[in-house]
Amino acid sequence: MATERPELYTCLDDRFRTGRCMNGDDALEVLYTGCRWAEGPIYLPAWRQLIWSDIPNDRMLRWDEATDTVSVFRSPAGHTNGNTLDRQGRLITCEQGNRRVTRTEHDGTLTVLADRWQGKRLNSPNDATVKSDGSIWFSDPDFGITSDYEGYRAESEIGSNNVYRIDPATGEVRLVADCFAAPNGLVFSPDERQLFVSDTRGGAIRVFDVHPDGDSLSDGEVFAKADAEGVARFDNLRFDDGGRLWVAAMADGVHCYDPDGTLIGRLNVPETVSNISWGGAKRNRLFITAETSLYSLVMAVTGTHPTGPGRRPWLDAS
Repeated sequence: MATERPELYTCLDDRFRTGRCMNGDDALEVLYTGCRWAEGPIYLPAWRQLIWSDIPNDRMLRWDEATDTVSVFRSPAGHTNGNTLDRQGRLITCEQGNRRVTRTEHDGTLTVLADRWQGKRLNSPNDATVKSDGSIWFSDPDFGITSDYEGYRAESEIGSNNVYRIDPATGEVRLVADCFAAPNGLVFSPDERQLFVSDTRGGAIRVFDVHPDGDSLSDGEVFAKADAEGVARFDNLRFDDGGRLWVAAMADGVHCYDPDGTLIGRLNVPETVSNISWGGAKRNRLFITAETSLYSLVMAVTGTHPTGPGRRPWLDAS
């Protein structure tokens, strides 16, 4: 199954072309279809596998690169949404249904990293990103408690939708930003001086300066706005090594923004795009979850690593 090249790439600014963003595969590859709503792809280099979430079906799936096969990784899974890796290569997962952030240890056991803030239950953690100091930052909108479709209907104990930080030494959960209608995807800039957060209901991507202490933020400014017609709504975010921001823009495919905030191009996907993630041996394979399916596209640009700069003993050569 594939799409023709003229339908795959839309160049809106010549920087999309000159930056090699249109080079690579001529068509999307369909790796799997059969989900109810797919999200949270993360590539595990050590195993050459991709883990992602099928939220309404309450399962996590696993695609094996070597055999091109898909199997169930975990079920039930707590209506998981976003997944990432920590500095030790362990899986960090946002569980909407269980209203918590967990870590899968190397022996397969689960450790709860966060389920409350100031004694109140979290809403439904959605996405997480790991800073090079080991701290875990996550968004906590109410998507998983507004109905029984992606979690369990409940009232918010906190009363707002926020972004939090988990201290790597103490495990303290601290609120770092509370100015969203519904925070969703988040990612640090490659130099970790800024944090980018999508606000799905707010129709914008906001950028926050990270203070010199490394664990607090300035007031966020708008980096990009969704279109007024509501076709593009922002979900998760990923950087490439050229400083461009790639965004899952739902019905408007995958957006690519220049560092100055200009929308320079688009990848057109036949389903509503939920999440994206870089992977493969060279980190130039873009994985896309969209409604019922998992797609991939090998490109001429390379994605940054989800755990930030610096050496990772489990991945980097000695």
